[in-house]
Amino acid sequence: MSSLRPPGLGPIVGHTTDTTCRLWIRAGDPEDAGSKLASDRRTVGVVTVLERDGQPLGDDAPIFYFRLHREFDRTGTFNLGADAGLGARPEDEPYELAPDTAYGVCMGTLTIDDPLDDDETLENHDLRAKLPDPTVWREDFAALVERHEDRAVARFRTFPADPGTAAESLSFLLGSCRYPGILWKVKRADRIFGPMCAQALNEDDARRPRLVLMAGDQIYADMFSRALPIGLADTFEEFQERYVAAFGSRNMRKLLRHVPTYMILDDHEIEDNWSRDRLKKRRKRTLFNIAINAYMSYQWSHGPRTFGRRLHYEFVAAGFPFFVLDTRTQRIKGETDDITDNHMLGRPLPDPDEPGQLRRLLDWLARQQVERGDVPKFIVSSNVFAPNAMADRTGRANQGSLERSDAWPAFPETRTALLECLVAHGVQNVVFLSGDIHCSNVAEITFAGSDAAAKLRAFGVTSSAFYWPFPFADGEPSDFVHDSRAKGQEDTFAFGDGLSMDYKACNFTQLDNFCRLEVDRANHEILVQVFDDDGEPIERANGEPMTHRLELAEW
Repeated sequence: MSSLRPPGLGPIVGHTTDTTCRLWIRAGDPEDAGSKLASDRRTVGVVTVLERDGQPLGDDAPIFYFRLHREFDRTGTFNLGADAGLGARPEDEPYELAPDTAYGVCMGTLTIDDPLDDDETLENHDLRAKLPDPTVWREDFAALVERHEDRAVARFRTFPADPGTAAESLSFLLGSCRYPGILWKVKRADRIFGPMCAQALNEDDARRPRLVLMAGDQIYADMFSRALPIGLADTFEEFQERYVAAFGSRNMRKLLRHVPTYMILDDHEIEDNWSRDRLKKRRKRTLFNIAINAYMSYQWSHGPRTFGRRLHYEFVAAGFPFFVLDTRTQRIKGETDDITDNHMLGRPLPDPDEPGQLRRLLDWLARQQVERGDVPKFIVSSNVFAPNAMADRTGRANQGSLERSDAWPAFPETRTALLECLVAHGVQNVVFLSGDIHCSNVAEITFAGSDAAAKLRAFGVTSSAFYWPFPFADGEPSDFVHDSRAKGQEDTFAFGDGLSMDYKACNFTQLDNFCRLEVDRANHEILVQVFDDDGEPIERANGEPMTHRLELAEW
């Protein structure tokens, strides 16, 4: 039997809790040719825990096998702390992770012969029976650490135990839109992940970031335009190349193997301005199947599995709840020019026993307010909730422009349902986290029309782009509303029975950037800082750092 190889891609530190961590790798079998995987060879993942809080575990280190699936491009995950390993018996137990504790792990891949036909499946217990006792790989792991630490070793810290209340603080990073770069600019596309990683690994920073949110367009399947065949991914091998190039770049690979990272897709994981009505065309349906298979292999699989195989999910970090929306694969644009038949999160389902994404979001909001009170509630939406583009202003945009629009104003029924839920249930301190528009900003959202509505505070934070070399093409700050009540910018959104929403936005920048958010419970605020691709604070025109304090209601 062959020795352990380092992963072909990864490791990625995915969804992490106080007692678990989902770890992802892709095998690199030398007999594979791009997306053509050798059918007579099976790859298995092997993982061990090297250290706990800097102390080596030695011969006490647990070792587990886990599956790397050919149908998912030889990728796989192991949920350390929850999984007992491939073909586990009832008496086998997971390795217990302790809250707020640092761990180091090493991951490798093993190749074995597979004589079965392609349409035959080898059950977990049968596959496990063909493998030796995992402890035989201790020396191989030592060799991997010595020779391939940057390809095989991941380090992470679990979150503190959730006592039912939010922690005193939480810091995390937000960003989106990583254009791949062309020719000599490929390195430039990877540059920003260096300072992001440096901040997260800074032991001298008591409030260093604990997680990263990537809010869409982690790859660009259509590098130039969906109408141009040049640089347009429409085969699985081309999608595979996009992910391997993005996640295998030096700085991003280091970030992903050190910090829990949560991802969600936007349109460029499929094609520009995607909505599901395109599935009516056979060629688009084929493209969608290829793109989503790649997305689930490389992005979805290391995230939370809250709703089965649905792409939206929720999680809690240090007592702060997050709901990550899938605003792409379920969005519907009606067949007429009537935008009231547009639904960003899928058409609402009449059966309460079969809740769609919108119902799950609304139920989550109401439940979080009951269970956690006014603790900040984060909604990740790849599309910006506020501010709107000037061309999409309420009552100012024509039906045709809204029908072509990619943003929330083109989906008034979805936006109305969400806002009515906030007011009806008194959902306080909602923060929308977004990307997409290649122009970072912050927005403060206010409500009117009732005493209950006037008490609510909501906010938007947009971070985009990680790398976008064409600022002249889109993202111009003057194209967005800065004050929805100002003359010439009017964008008040009326909903419900006499209720309305307005907002003010500031701190617009088109520079490549990422945002750092620091939630401060003592001062009831969130500090939003914007950094460039050198890790330096971006400055306003007057030379002051582009920071903003969101003043939340007390919690």
